[in-house]
Amino acid sequence: MAEGRPAVFTIPAHRRFADALVAGLLAQAGDDRMALARGLILVPNNRAQRAITDAFVRRAEGGLLLPRLVPIGAFDPDEALGQLLDPADAEPVPPAIEAMPRRMMLARLIAEERAMAGEPVDAAEAVRLAQALVRTLDQLAVEEVPTRALLDLEVEGDLSDHWQRALGVLTAVLARWPAELAATGRIEPGERRNRLLDRAAAIWRGRSPASFVVAAGITDTAPAVGRLLRAIALQPAGTVLLPGIDLAMPDEEWEALGPDDQGRRIETHPQYHLKLLLDRMGVARGEVERWRWRGRTGASATAARGRAVANAMAPASFTGKWQDLRPPERRLSGIRALECATPAEEAQAIAIAIRQKIEEPGQTAALVTPDRALARRVSAHLARWGIVADDSAGRPLTTTPAGTLIVALAEAAASDFAPVELLTLLKHPLVAAEGDRLAWLDQVRALDLVLRGPRPSPGLAGIGAHLAEARKLPRGLGDWWERQARLLAPLEIAFSGATALPDILPLIREAASALTGEAAWAGPAGRAAAELFADVEASAPLGPRELAPSAVAPLLGGLMDEVAIRPPQGGHPRVFIWGLIEQRLQHADFVVAAGLNEGVWPALPSPDPWLGPRVRAMLGLPGLERRIGVAAHDFVSTLGSPRVLITRARRDARAPAVASRFWLRLEAMTGGVARAPEYRRWMAAIDRPGEFAPASRPRPKPPVDQRPRELAVTRLDRLKADPFAFYAQQMLKLSALDPIDADPSAAWRGSAVHEVLEAWAKEDEYDPAKLPQRADQMLDGIAAHPVLRALWAPRLREAIDWIAAKMIEDAAEGRKPVVAETFGERLIEGIRLYGKVDRIDRLADGTLAIVDYKTGQPPAPRQVAAGYAMQLGLLGLIAEAGFGGVQGTASTFEYWSLAQKDGQLGYVAGATSKRAGLDPADFVGHARVQFEEAAAAYLTGEAEFIAKLHPEYSPYGDYDQLMRLDEWYGRQDDRTDGEPTP
Repeated sequence: MAEGRPAVFTIPAHRRFADALVAGLLAQAGDDRMALARGLILVPNNRAQRAITDAFVRRAEGGLLLPRLVPIGAFDPDEALGQLLDPADAEPVPPAIEAMPRRMMLARLIAEERAMAGEPVDAAEAVRLAQALVRTLDQLAVEEVPTRALLDLEVEGDLSDHWQRALGVLTAVLARWPAELAATGRIEPGERRNRLLDRAAAIWRGRSPASFVVAAGITDTAPAVGRLLRAIALQPAGTVLLPGIDLAMPDEEWEALGPDDQGRRIETHPQYHLKLLLDRMGVARGEVERWRWRGRTGASATAARGRAVANAMAPASFTGKWQDLRPPERRLSGIRALECATPAEEAQAIAIAIRQKIEEPGQTAALVTPDRALARRVSAHLARWGIVADDSAGRPLTTTPAGTLIVALAEAAASDFAPVELLTLLKHPLVAAEGDRLAWLDQVRALDLVLRGPRPSPGLAGIGAHLAEARKLPRGLGDWWERQARLLAPLEIAFSGATALPDILPLIREAASALTGEAAWAGPAGRAAAELFADVEASAPLGPRELAPSAVAPLLGGLMDEVAIRPPQGGHPRVFIWGLIEQRLQHADFVVAAGLNEGVWPALPSPDPWLGPRVRAMLGLPGLERRIGVAAHDFVSTLGSPRVLITRARRDARAPAVASRFWLRLEAMTGGVARAPEYRRWMAAIDRPGEFAPASRPRPKPPVDQRPRELAVTRLDRLKADPFAFYAQQMLKLSALDPIDADPSAAWRGSAVHEVLEAWAKEDEYDPAKLPQRADQMLDGIAAHPVLRALWAPRLREAIDWIAAKMIEDAAEGRKPVVAETFGERLIEGIRLYGKVDRIDRLADGTLAIVDYKTGQPPAPRQVAAGYAMQLGLLGLIAEAGFGGVQGTASTFEYWSLAQKDGQLGYVAGATSKRAGLDPADFVGHARVQFEEAAAAYLTGEAEFIAKLHPEYSPYGDYDQLMRLDEWYGRQDDRTDGEPTP
């Protein structure tokens, strides 16, 4: 090598970087077993450090003393390089401000400045904006752009109102920030890093290290990093080894990457950031040499494929050359593609492909994707075969049990302990995990049943009042709830109004500990949650002064989203799941590059809420599109594995998806990447049964002696129209549960109106003046649903007034109520017929009128004539034997509906009609015939309880899933002769 020539090398993307590096270092060390131990290797991150260590282990046949491997990316550089960066005799560099205090201080400044600008934000949004501002400050420091440059910008009139307002707040915050930072005695982390890296570069320029120094795989384009790498490259024993610089790329394409005279650049190209790094090192591409060591034979892709991939990623203005490429220059041997319909299919196909590969002895397989949801799906599919994948990217703390518990506590308190949020908290898997979990769940399930239906009054007291009013309260539930209410009471008080984050965090922590013991803070996720809580609690006094209760959960959730929980090692030794950062410098024998849709790989550039594109360009900051270029380089690196499967789904969970620009480039250059259809076939076959055996129409036939000997007047319709539903309800004792925190349904409103009218009849003796007061009392009971009350109250009052007026009108005609809300029964043919009548009136002629209240539309007379809606007729049948001491013949059957008709709320509808084919005088007899026929067939006879016998009269679907309706409904072989066809 000529003197003064920088020692800069590159390893092509189609070679294993770590293995090639180790092969070269071992070759240079020769027989000197101590040479490696004296050396220093700088790597970009911890994952690269592990990959290179593993590569050394693979070559350590007789044992090795490894060189010192130091990551200089995601850490505090002076901790790793020690005396090299911070020698004892040098002037100390001030420490960097810690991340959380810095973020909270900036959040407070943002909240104050936004409030002064007339655009207030809550604390959660202020903390989110503070993190974006942290990234902006770090970029300014990395690019060595002083904040004064931002304050001195003159862009008024060149920006839209939105960006001008954002820039105004930003400049106001940055004007105050130096004083705030100086008060802490610390400096910006980026500034400290630059100082330490420049000190290391100066030391190496002044004297040579005792042994070799290698900078391996570092692609950070910071100017300070460029100066450090140049200093290493000019050392006699220094080497800079960069991944995947395309030395074969034509010079005109390389120069077209920019920047040109107008500052234009193609930041989305996979080589751009490498070109920028070389420029900042002061090294021309012609000075870069190919690393001549290869590593393991047969462990890399071919150079021909590397050239084809480079051609596919050419700048847009040079893609015309694709038409003139010879077949070898466009052939992607060893790469196949797979398109699936959905992400679920894609995940299953990937799992099958990985399993197939690792069945070959010694072969490794890896999934590379930025789509964490897809990675979790693949991991779950692999678990079906007992394969535990090493998912190095981890998962957010928010999705772990510890994280969900903290969010559940904050959401429950912010909602004033609404039923859904409260039960979510109490059912959490960590709650009572260290105690008698089964006994705890028994109580929680009992509370769940009691809270079904409309929401009770807000707060813990509202829950307690609701339990006190419950008709059937399980034993011990009241005392159990009182203990939990006392435990949660401090949170309720703290969340009752605006408060400060330092006051709320200890209460959440104490509540979590009280509910779970130590389970909330155990394990990797629990320890991370405890560390985060301690960090936030210590820094919270520096943050925004006031916090709305609704902002606590989003704030904590946003902070926990940024904490990745990586599982401990111990998974399958040959199966890996890597994110884009984790895959750098690593290779496997078989790699699946998955999630190749636009917006996923590459991801959409994250918007910068502070600096518009024009401002970033004026400051010389990287464009948002540079991340696309880095993602493109990661893609090219992934394609360097010996065997690669690229996959995508044609749609995501919401809409059709657009193929990644990387996918489209490969397709366009090759005319279509070779497909791997076998994975899709296997994916479809793995869950396909050997034979399809859909369920037949259920028709249970229990013994006669086990059939019920009673029938409610309201159940005859179900028995006739859907005998299976009757069987499930009456014999299996299955009933549908109301939703939790449901809006009051039509059935609930009907029950509430019936209770009002019952109390009015029994306590007020039908006094029309007292009926509105009863209605108001009922409406006060749905205070938790103010919108419903506002919409329903006027309609209900109008209908109530109609009932009162109608009662006065009937009284004038000699009609008098004699029975209200009373149960009655009668034994007919050995079957007990029973029911509750809403009201019975004695008419002037001595006969009875059966009245049923309806909040909706009553049954049509045609339905009655067809043998359904027999309730009033059956009540008349019972009245012949006596109803609460009242006995007689019913001649009138009326529905008093509170629905609208002819422009008013409230009307009377007769249950029968001569026009429909049924005279009122024959109604009771007709009802008796229908009852006796049904009872003889199903209750005392041996008829089968056939599902959906008459679906036109069985509109409710409570038991459709139980009867597996979709599997047999409408099939020819499930139609029964003599029965109506569905």
